[in-house]
Amino acid sequence: MGVTTAAVRRPELPGLLPASLAGSSAGAARRSGRDWFVDVLCFLIAASFVVNYGFEMISGADPVPDAMMVADIAAGVLATIGLWWRRRWPVAFALALLPVGLYADTASGASLIAVFTVAVHRRAAIALGVGALHMLSCMPYLAIRPDPQLPYWTVLVIVWLVIAATVAWGMFVRARRQLILSLRDRAEQAEAEQELRVQQARQVERTRIAREMHDVLAHRISLLSLHAGALEFRPDAPSDEVAKAAGVIRSSAHQALHDLREVIGVLRDDPAADAPVPPQPTLDDLPALVDESRQAGMRIRLHDEVRREAEPPTSVGRSAYRVTQEALTNARKHAPGTAVEVTVGGGPGDGLTVEVRNPWPVGGPSGIPGAGTGLVGLAERVQLAGGRLAHGRTPDGSFRVHAWLPWPA
Repeated sequence: MGVTTAAVRRPELPGLLPASLAGSSAGAARRSGRDWFVDVLCFLIAASFVVNYGFEMISGADPVPDAMMVADIAAGVLATIGLWWRRRWPVAFALALLPVGLYADTASGASLIAVFTVAVHRRAAIALGVGALHMLSCMPYLAIRPDPQLPYWTVLVIVWLVIAATVAWGMFVRARRQLILSLRDRAEQAEAEQELRVQQARQVERTRIAREMHDVLAHRISLLSLHAGALEFRPDAPSDEVAKAAGVIRSSAHQALHDLREVIGVLRDDPAADAPVPPQPTLDDLPALVDESRQAGMRIRLHDEVRREAEPPTSVGRSAYRVTQEALTNARKHAPGTAVEVTVGGGPGDGLTVEVRNPWPVGGPSGIPGAGTGLVGLAERVQLAGGRLAHGRTPDGSFRVHAWLPWPA
């Protein structure tokens, strides 16, 4: 490689090769603005070697044969022009400069840039191999054209250090770029995972709200069915009772329509992230639920045996309310006219128990259609709350729904 003492006396050379000299990926067909800037800078650095060595050969004290001078300058010019294609073929370009470096001083700058480009764009083994070949090419060059001021081995070691520093710098730039890309990929992956977690959380919340509204909607529809059935089977009822039943039907239908709109809104593909959440029921809302069912004509007795040393957790109270609501809805649909017993008991440390019991209807359950998933969803709700749910026909001829929910002390 044609790096002579004059080149070694330029300690600022490595500092002039910024990390951007490697440009974008090797072989990129289209250069960005940054790539153009780097390529122009590399061209100017290599051209400065051609001008500097050419001027020294023309005006130097030691005469240089014209043919050798022309060949040297021509080789430097061609090597400098070839830098425009170093991105596409970095290894091939660096190897093509090996024979040029055996005699051409003017190609020294282009050779260093080529070695640096290989170190940036190729793995360490290839970069070290190319750097070693350029080191070996310096030995016959210095033997043919020795430096008149410094010993052979001194110049050789200096040139080797320059090439080694160039390779090490390129490998450092490559490692830094890989680290930045890795950190960027990790950041993008973490952002994508976070977005996925947010979407999953939104979906879970939408499903939970939809279940809540399903329970409420089923409760409203069962009230409508009960009152409409009463009007159908008692056409001779007093006008005030008919008006009262019609008012309840109208109110229940209005509420059912409102609940249905909310369910559809929740199940939209693009729900508003800041949409207000409907108020959730608690254990204190059980009396109102029972009164609403009584107004629909059900016979219900509520036994509140809860110890009120402290308020139960919100999720526990809401689950107890939903258990009672679903059990009353099933009693209205499948055992109309039967008396229902609702018992709520327990306290902090013992847990909260909810039991809804009604006699098994004569002739079996009514034929009112149902999805059959109410108790399944109820069992899942109770299980997610950390509790247990049991339901079925008892030996004494009743249908019983029993739930236990944890209530920490």
